[in-house]
Amino acid sequence: MGTRGPKPQHDISYRKLRKLLRQSREGADLTQRALGNRLKKPHTYVHKTETGDRRIDPIELARWCLACDVDPIETMRRVVNWL
Repeated sequence: MGTRGPKPQHDISYRKLRKLLRQSREGADLTQRALGNRLKKPHTYVHKTETGDRRIDPIELARWCLACDVDPIETMRRVVNWL
């Protein structure tokens, strides 16, 4: 058996994304529960995404940004610059 590397959500770029997601939520003055309500998801979805227990797909990323009044295109540009 080969050895596995770190999980993708623990990659440095993904850790930066998780931090950015939390900053976006906090910048919008939203609790995890309030953002979950806006996204029609349980607050645990927000928590698990921010802590890396759950990955976020591009559609979810765009919805997260819009719920926090953040430009999703600019957010993706930032992510691409980290690669």
